[in-house]
Amino acid sequence: MRDRLYLLVFLLGAGVLLYVGRSYIAMSEYATFGLTFAGTTAAAVLGMVLYRVQLELRASRHELARKEAELNFALEVQQALFPKQFPADGGLEFSAVCVPARGIGGDYYDVLERSGGRLAFAIADISGKGISAAILMSNVHAVLRTLYDAGHPAGELCGQLNRQLHRVTEGAQFATAFFAEWSARDRSLTYVNAGHPAPILLGSRSGELLQAGGPPLGLFPGTDFQVGRVVLQPGDVMALYSDGVTEAGESSEKEFGATRLEAILQQHSDEPLDKIRQCVLDAVRDWSGEELEDDMTLLLIRAAGNRSAAV
Repeated sequence: MRDRLYLLVFLLGAGVLLYVGRSYIAMSEYATFGLTFAGTTAAAVLGMVLYRVQLELRASRHELARKEAELNFALEVQQALFPKQFPADGGLEFSAVCVPARGIGGDYYDVLERSGGRLAFAIADISGKGISAAILMSNVHAVLRTLYDAGHPAGELCGQLNRQLHRVTEGAQFATAFFAEWSARDRSLTYVNAGHPAPILLGSRSGELLQAGGPPLGLFPGTDFQVGRVVLQPGDVMALYSDGVTEAGESSEKEFGATRLEAILQQHSDEPLDKIRQCVLDAVRDWSGEELEDDMTLLLIRAAGNRSAAV
């Protein structure tokens, strides 16, 4: 800014001298010298400014390249946290997708196995976007898996995860989450809903809301989470999603909405889960456009076969 000001002053000065002394240039050596000096100085300052601009542009390009490389590495690390293959023999089929709005994001889903024919699955939505949400998401992923491997039941697991998240963020950030554990022996699903949008159920439990639980994780360290239980029949479908799906189009005051999502799920409920997932993504993008406003995650579960579905 300073260099540009200097350049402007010199150029104005040269212009004024040229205008005032245009009729005296031929007869006055001083006028000729002044104009020559002003023009030479202005050219020198202009060259200096251009050189400094070049240096700044080069440094900016290096900085942008470095940040892009860091973001790409962070994205690779985050993608590695999601399941590569779903369990094939737990009595549940899965299909899932997570589409971050800003390269990396704070949405999270997971499917975990435990001996004795038990499975667990989870979805979470970290407040905020970008790198800070992604870092907190990785913390939730690690703590949840550690607690589950240690054998904690659903209510206790969410209670400890809630305290850990509050300790890390001091209440400045939170996460909505839904955690459920499946028992193939009696086809029961034990779950905790921590402030997350209630899953959509199709089949024998159609229209039932799974809301037992408590507030979002990380807000109140002393929260005790209620535990709910539901029995699924073969063919029942459950859809877990983040609010990036239902709130798509919010900026234009036309949200996609849970009702529209449920209608699409119902229309394609007998089709393979991967196809249902793609139909939902296509419908959301057609509604709101390619530019996502929020991270978008969808986890589909069907109680029936023993096939596995790739992520």
